[in-house]
Amino acid sequence: MQHIPLALGQASTGGDVPSHPLPVYPPTLVTARLPPQEIRARLMVDEQGKVAEVRIDGEPQADAQRRLFAAAVREAALQWIFMPLRTSRWAADAAGNAHDVDSGPQPFSVGYLFRFAWRDGRPLVEALPLAHDGVPELGHSDD
Repeated sequence: MQHIPLALGQASTGGDVPSHPLPVYPPTLVTARLPPQEIRARLMVDEQGKVAEVRIDGEPQADAQRRLFAAAVREAALQWIFMPLRTSRWAADAAGNAHDVDSGPQPFSVGYLFRFAWRDGRPLVEALPLAHDGVPELGHSDD
C-alpha cells in the first residue's frame, strides 16, 4: 500500500486495486528474448478510482524498444480501477465524543514497478507496488 500523508485526526480507507490486467509483453519483441526490462510508473488515480494518467520514468529519453514496454504499461494501467480513496477528518467535541468533520473521495498516486522477463521459455510480466521510497514492496507480486 502506498504512503498517504494524513493530518492529525484524519483517517483513510480504500486505495487498493482489487484486480487489474497486467501489461502484455510487446509481441514484436518476443523473438528478441531481451534481458529483463523494468519500467517504473506513477499512476495518477482520480476520485472514482480510475487511472487518469500514467507517468513513466525516463520515457522521453527511452529508445524504441523501451517505448514499446512503456506503451504496454500505459495501455494496461489505464484499465486499472482502484477502490476509491476516502479520507475522513475527525474531531472531538467538549464531551470527548468523536465526530466526522468532513470526508470524501480523494485523488492519489501510486508507484509501480513493471518487470518484463522470461521464465521457462515464456514471457513473464509482473507488477510490483512501490513503497513510498521507490523500493518494491516485499511480498507483493502479480504473476
